[in-house]
Amino acid sequence: MFKTLRYDIKNVLKNDPAARNGLEVFLLYPCIHAIIFYRISHFFYKIKMFFTARLISQIARFLTGIEIHPGAKIGKGLFIDHGMGVVIGETAEVGDNVTLYHGVTLGGTGKDTGKRHPTVGNDVFIGSGAKVLGPVVIGDGVKVGANSVILKDVPAHVTVVGIPGKIVRYHNKQEKTIIEIEDYRGEKREIYNEMMI
Repeated sequence: MFKTLRYDIKNVLKNDPAARNGLEVFLLYPCIHAIIFYRISHFFYKIKMFFTARLISQIARFLTGIEIHPGAKIGKGLFIDHGMGVVIGETAEVGDNVTLYHGVTLGGTGKDTGKRHPTVGNDVFIGSGAKVLGPVVIGDGVKVGANSVILKDVPAHVTVVGIPGKIVRYHNKQEKTIIEIEDYRGEKREIYNEMMI
């Protein structure tokens, strides 16, 4: 747990230009506090002490404004910037080095049973206020724009924006070709994928 915590703190320092040192991050950043509480509650959840797990997660929610269900599966290096209002549901799975901004929901639609929440790949960025709903899969390296609503699977290495979310950019830098894409207004346009980030 402590090794993972060190990695989490280093990832915050890497991604937040306002963070000055590890001690400041450990003492003052609510995302680190929420992750510590999550890892403890997840331990109790795995040994079927559900009440204790939920109690710890509710205390964390009260103290940090970040709600992570103890049943969620979260990789290392999760960075929740600002954090207030973030919700991660029970069957959500979050990969390594994921960045979430305030107001992000990894939630359910209320129509599914069993796996009800999203699976988020590695190195994913989800902008503030975005909602990813249902048992959808977000591929590695995806960027989700602020206030987008994602209801369908998203392939790896793309940018998605809008309600509902649409692909507006591909991040493939291997080929220097022109690709035709549909922007968030539904208009088709051609762009050079070598210029994409």
